[in-house]
Amino acid sequence: MKVRLLTVSHRQPSWVTDGCAEYERRLPREWGFQLVEVKPEARTSGATKERVQSAEADRLRAALPKGCRTIALDERGDAWTTAELARRIERWLQEGRDVAFVVGGADGLDPAFRASAERSVSLSALTLPHGLVRVLLVEQLWRAASILQGHPYHRS
Repeated sequence: MKVRLLTVSHRQPSWVTDGCAEYERRLPREWGFQLVEVKPEARTSGATKERVQSAEADRLRAALPKGCRTIALDERGDAWTTAELARRIERWLQEGRDVAFVVGGADGLDPAFRASAERSVSLSALTLPHGLVRVLLVEQLWRAASILQGHPYHRS
């Protein structure tokens, strides 16, 4: 199973890059974690939210590996605990299908793209900046991996 994070965003500050790199380094090598940055649609005059979302969704679809499980990260999605994320990853590992966590652009994910995802998951009811979402997701993947490897979890 390969794990990807697809994100529609501009270049991030060094604290984001450094934070992601730190947790990515801790992930199991066999997960083959990959961060894929998708260029945001230009915000020109006359560019509606719907048109921007649609164009970004097309770019995301093009970047998704064929047959991968798509998990949309969206504030309206299901709230998972870290332990639940670990259980799901364990099942996904057994199935051997790649998984992609997807973060939309500044206007969020295209509704049709979000509806086509296998799951929609919320990292928080709060609106979070893209950089923080990146670090938070990779850190949670590391925690899930730690649980699966039998390391003591600090809240168990």
